[in-house]
Amino acid sequence: MSESALAAVGYDELAALKFVALEGGRTGPVKVSCSGLAERLDASTQTASRRLQRLDDAGYVDRDVVSDGQWISLTEAGETALHREYADYRRIFEDDAETSVELSGTVVSGMGEGRHYISLSGYMEQFEARLGYEPFAGTLNVELDEESVRSRAAMSSLDAVPIDGWEDDERTFGPATCYAATVHHDGDSFDPAHIIVPERTHHDESNVELIAPAKLRDELGLDDGDDVTVAVEAV
Repeated sequence: MSESALAAVGYDELAALKFVALEGGRTGPVKVSCSGLAERLDASTQTASRRLQRLDDAGYVDRDVVSDGQWISLTEAGETALHREYADYRRIFEDDAETSVELSGTVVSGMGEGRHYISLSGYMEQFEARLGYEPFAGTLNVELDEESVRSRAAMSSLDAVPIDGWEDDERTFGPATCYAATVHHDGDSFDPAHIIVPERTHHDESNVELIAPAKLRDELGLDDGDDVTVAVEAV
C-alpha cells in the first residue's frame, strides 16, 4: 500500500472500520450498505463510501461490491489498527492498564540488511547515546505467531526511544523507533535489547527485528525455528 493511502486513514475512517468490526467483520465478510453506514456515522452516503474506499486502499478491509451493498471483512492490518486504538484507550481509562507487551514467535534468517544499517555511523552514534550501548552489527529476526501479530499494535502505546533520520553526501536515511525488550528462550533471558522499527522497512507486521550489545543467537543458543518470547516494556 502507498504512504498516501495510509495517510488518508484518520479518525473518521477508523470509526467506519470499528462499525464493520462491530457488525462481525473480524470473523468474516459482513454486508454493509453505504446508507446504513452513513446513518451510523452521521455523514452523507458519499462520505461513507469514500471512507470505505480509503480503508480498502490502505489494505485495512477486503471488499466485494454487489448491486445492493458491499461484503466487507477486516484484514490483518485493519485488526491491528483497531488493536492499537484499543491499547490507547486502555491507557486513558484504566489505571492498571498494561505497560508491557509480550510477543512470541520463531527465529528466522533475515536478508542481511540489518548488519549494514546498524553499523552506519549516523545510527550507531545515536544508539550509543540513547540506548546506552553499541549494538552488535546485525539483527535477530523473529516471525511472530498469529496472536502476537495482533498484540504488537499495543507497542505503539508504550514510550520508546526515537532514532532520528540523517543524511550523508549520497542519500537520506530514515528514522526509527526502539522499544526496550528482554528476549527469553528455553529458560534463559537476555537484556538489554530493543525491537527496532524503521519508518521504512521491507518487513510486514508479522516480523520484528531486535538489536542488542551482543549477538543474541550466540548468547541464547538460537537457531532458525527456535521459539522465543520478547517482553517489551515502556522505557
